[in-house]
Amino acid sequence: MKYMQWITTLFLFFIISCKGQSSKIANTKTNSKQINYKIDSNYQTIHIYTALCDNKYQGIMPVPAKIGNGQDPNNNLYWGCAFGIKTYFKNSKEWQLISTQKLDSNILERIILKHKTKKYYIIADAYNGKNIKNCITDFANNSAGIIQDTMQINNKIYGNSKLVCYIGHNGLMDFTLTENFKNTDAQTRNTIILACYSKNYFAPLLANAKISPLVWSTGFMSPEAYTVHDAINAYIANADADVICNKAAATYSNYQKCSYKAARRLLVN
Repeated sequence: MKYMQWITTLFLFFIISCKGQSSKIANTKTNSKQINYKIDSNYQTIHIYTALCDNKYQGIMPVPAKIGNGQDPNNNLYWGCAFGIKTYFKNSKEWQLISTQKLDSNILERIILKHKTKKYYIIADAYNGKNIKNCITDFANNSAGIIQDTMQINNKIYGNSKLVCYIGHNGLMDFTLTENFKNTDAQTRNTIILACYSKNYFAPLLANAKISPLVWSTGFMSPEAYTVHDAINAYIANADADVICNKAAATYSNYQKCSYKAARRLLVN
């Protein structure tokens, strides 16, 4: 199904600057699996799953080839470009990029970010665009507690994120997931799902996952990093769900040059 009419307008008004840098911490490891050891509770984690924009393998309205190559995270619209997850958070005043890791052919890059004043880490994964189904499946499993993310920093284990985010094309418009994403640990996790019509498609998928959605969409949208960035900042400031969604809508309105009322109808909780 073709969508993203916004992208045509987007490129009539500005050119996105693409760039990619990396930094590494040798003793930082990350993985995703069920937890059978103690998590250090001094820091909380947030997980962002990003399906790289892909002209070839996703049912989208094509974008310029350089930023629509789902196998090139450094130049990708949703990762390495100015409003991509990696670049936008790397340039954030609130977050510090502490690790960049090349993983495998499925997760092409993983970054770890640390908040500069609060005890939070972000794990953000850039999935190969042709593996968008894997990305959404992993997001859903994490949301339900079936797979719980962990990472090791300085011999301490952090993870089991209570906020799980998905950024990218709504692949559920193109394929169906048949798995039963039923909650396994009785913990309610918050979610942010920035993709076109995400509420319509993800609500049935996660009906048994025991989630509390903070932001998802009711129509076509641009799933760029500024919206999730400001929603996360409100979340870690202990704002309630309405305030978090209001902040996301205000940010979206500002960047997309649409009215706040229109943005708030689009982004709901």
